[in-house]
Amino acid sequence: MSRLLLRRRSLLLPGLRSGASHPFAAAASSRSASSRAASSRSSYTSRFAPPAYHASATAAAAGAQSEGAAAAAAESTPAAGDQPSPTPPPAARGRWGLLKFGALAAVAGAIGGVGYASYAYSLNEVEEKTREFRKNPAPLIPEDASTLEKYKAMVYSTAMKVPVSAIELYLDIRSTIEDHVRGFTEPTSDKLLPDLLPQDQHVFTLVLDLNETLVYSDWQRERGWRTFKRPGVDAFLEHMSKLYEVVVYSDQTPMYVEPVFERLNSRGTISHRLSRPATKYVDGKHYRDLSKLNRNPAQVIYLSAHALESCLQHANCVQIKPFKLEDKYDTQLLDLIPFLEYVAMARPSDIRTVLASYQGHDVAAEFIERSKEHQRRMQEQSKLGRIWRR
Repeated sequence: MSRLLLRRRSLLLPGLRSGASHPFAAAASSRSASSRAASSRSSYTSRFAPPAYHASATAAAAGAQSEGAAAAAAESTPAAGDQPSPTPPPAARGRWGLLKFGALAAVAGAIGGVGYASYAYSLNEVEEKTREFRKNPAPLIPEDASTLEKYKAMVYSTAMKVPVSAIELYLDIRSTIEDHVRGFTEPTSDKLLPDLLPQDQHVFTLVLDLNETLVYSDWQRERGWRTFKRPGVDAFLEHMSKLYEVVVYSDQTPMYVEPVFERLNSRGTISHRLSRPATKYVDGKHYRDLSKLNRNPAQVIYLSAHALESCLQHANCVQIKPFKLEDKYDTQLLDLIPFLEYVAMARPSDIRTVLASYQGHDVAAEFIERSKEHQRRMQEQSKLGRIWRR
């Protein structure tokens, strides 16, 4: 009998044999353990307890089951504070969706209109086209107008202030942005050179490019950057300074070109020097803008190894062969002296027409050929004159 009771006790209390249950599993299996214990007790009492005990045990088991069911129902039912907010009706959600779509469409339309106006029209054109609209004249209201008409006129005038203010804000912002951009893309001044003295109005201006025209910059790992003068550059500058107003115009930064200018101008042969801040930035490249020199375009010659690629006024350009370091016997500058001497002495009314006649030719070589042809004709005319005098 005692052995049977011990066996039943081990069934009712399994922790005595295997130790305490795992703390995380105890909470999850409390209800199942209680139900198993209740069933074990019922089986034990059914066999060994007196009949009076069966009624009380059955009632206790029923109460425990009802308490477990109530606890499970309480756990499954969320608290009043944890209940989600009520879902809005479909009609309200539809109205909010239309309102959001309309707002987004209005913003997208405004951005598109501003972008198109900025791309298709200049600032002056936009200002001209919107001038009448921005005046926003109040509608004329007769004295005998009704109160409703006066109210409509007031509402119209008030409503028109919004687009007018938006257009004026756009014009102000665009003007500010273009001013900042112009500071980087346009030359620093509309008059890059000072005014000529009255006695020098007849003097032509010779504008010279720097890199590969007067000098050549080369870099090597052993010695770094070095700048080499073109053969004959000093003699060329000294001679041209007696005939022209000599201007050196580079697209390099002042930090780089100033030391080079100092070396070239050791004899004071250069009248003016211009660097990158005096260029015009177009499509990612710096161009020389001869119209900003404050000189008569008919009296300006631009000499460069990349004349057509670096200047906006092609009619004033004279292109020569680029100078490379291996050209130790280069004579391009010296070959141009006869042509430039002739121009300085002849003083044509418009140098651009003269340069147009040399288009597609080497100016120095073509000028020598024309000079020879001119001398031949002069000799023939002199011979004919002698024959007629006889």
